[in-house]
Amino acid sequence: MQVKIYDTTLRDGTQAEDFAFSVEDKVRIALKLDDIGIHYIEGGWPGSNPKDVGFFREIGNYKLKQAKIAAFGSTCHPNSTASSDLNLRALLDANTELVTIFGKSWTVHVKDALNTTPERNLEIISESVAFLKQQGKAVFYDAEHFFDGFRDDPHYALATLDKAIGAGAEVVILCDTNGGNLPSQIQKAIGAVKERLGPVAFGIHAHNDSELAVANTLTAVEMGAVQVQGTMNGMGERCGNADLISIMSNLCLKMGYPCLSEENLRKLRQVSRFILEVANVTPDRYQPFVGRSAFTHKGGVHISAVAKNPKTYEHIDPALVGNTRRFLVSDLSGRATIKQKAQELGFELSKADPVAMQVLEEIKELENQGFQFEAAEASFELLLNKAMGTTKKYFELVGFRVIDQKQSEKEDPVAEATIQIRVGGQLEHTAALGNGPVNALDKALRKSLEKFYPELKDMELSDYKVRVLPERPGTGAKVRVLIESSDGHDQWSTVGVSHDIIEASWQALADSYNFKMYKAGKLAGEK
Repeated sequence: MQVKIYDTTLRDGTQAEDFAFSVEDKVRIALKLDDIGIHYIEGGWPGSNPKDVGFFREIGNYKLKQAKIAAFGSTCHPNSTASSDLNLRALLDANTELVTIFGKSWTVHVKDALNTTPERNLEIISESVAFLKQQGKAVFYDAEHFFDGFRDDPHYALATLDKAIGAGAEVVILCDTNGGNLPSQIQKAIGAVKERLGPVAFGIHAHNDSELAVANTLTAVEMGAVQVQGTMNGMGERCGNADLISIMSNLCLKMGYPCLSEENLRKLRQVSRFILEVANVTPDRYQPFVGRSAFTHKGGVHISAVAKNPKTYEHIDPALVGNTRRFLVSDLSGRATIKQKAQELGFELSKADPVAMQVLEEIKELENQGFQFEAAEASFELLLNKAMGTTKKYFELVGFRVIDQKQSEKEDPVAEATIQIRVGGQLEHTAALGNGPVNALDKALRKSLEKFYPELKDMELSDYKVRVLPERPGTGAKVRVLIESSDGHDQWSTVGVSHDIIEASWQALADSYNFKMYKAGKLAGEK
């Protein structure tokens, strides 16, 4: 049995809060989905908005490798005929080979949402599918709220499927639209479908309101579903849709359904991140299979075991889905962690090398003070260099002063930083204004260093986080500052801790500049 993937990111996915795509965005995503071998791509609902009409017009200019584009809509209005229904006409105007329409399976929706009779609902399902078939379209029928409808009135829910199949629907898709059903309920309902309708081609469309969308989808496949619907990264209304990333990974790697080739499976993380980048949404680092933390190990016992045999704490090889293994450095680390992390960074430490123990002890002491290196790997690499005696001193701080002045109730504060540094025996003294004291200090340091290190011109601070540590209450507490920097090619994070927020910011800031220059030096050395 072959299981085909139906992606509805461009329609159902955009119903998620804070998700929106332009026509150009949707075309770019569709091309990415086609590139990895998705079978069907639902482009939108042309009867609902001009943007989706524009997408179907634009995507027609591209030759896709394999994917079929589907236009989405509903059955005709109860008070109209299929041939005169504007929604169905919009589906025809989308000019796709395939259309997907949804109809009501639950008597609650028939009476309260459609405001019609159960008998008329059966008629419009049959009329709508038959009309589209007469126009030469392949038709998928989404049985909306099927599982809830089956629970309330099994006979009627099954009758709606019977009407769609009788009118010519190629596949009927059973929908857990409210996302509230358990795998056992999915199994029971599908068993009844197979018993009543025989060997019908059916699919599954699950929402994630009970955190069971992927489980329910895989249950349906085990029961014989030939099509699975979902969205990339699980985006969708309320709690989202079934995540196709997890579904495809499980189908291919654990259930023996090669819905994607091995080569395309390795592109999953890249495509996942591409879609989130286009949506301008921060990736979930804990997302299964493709999240940054999905194959990240922190405990010393775990790291020691994984270094010997990754199967001890990893359910698959991360490379199969385009991900990588990571080891975090923290006060939970052991020598194996330090050695493994050093190896990742290009340093070889032997079993007897005392550097690992020295770094380990220093990390534990610093984390006891409030430092956190698992989120500041650049600071850790500088610490490792220092322990190995390979540190280069790029500049020496002579001193700085930061003034934050508010001159009236209505005016914003004005921050000014003055800094003195020494580079190679030369004293540099500069000042700068900024949006706040840290920004002013950053500008002053940059102004001082750029004449000596021009490579700093392409560097910028991309994120700044402050956390008050719970050691002492109130304003006397320590703070931890995490700074993330980038240069257009790489990103790195650094950390500082102090009772003084400016001092903590300076520590992280200085590490950030030092790491950029250290990185540039490494590249120059490699060349």
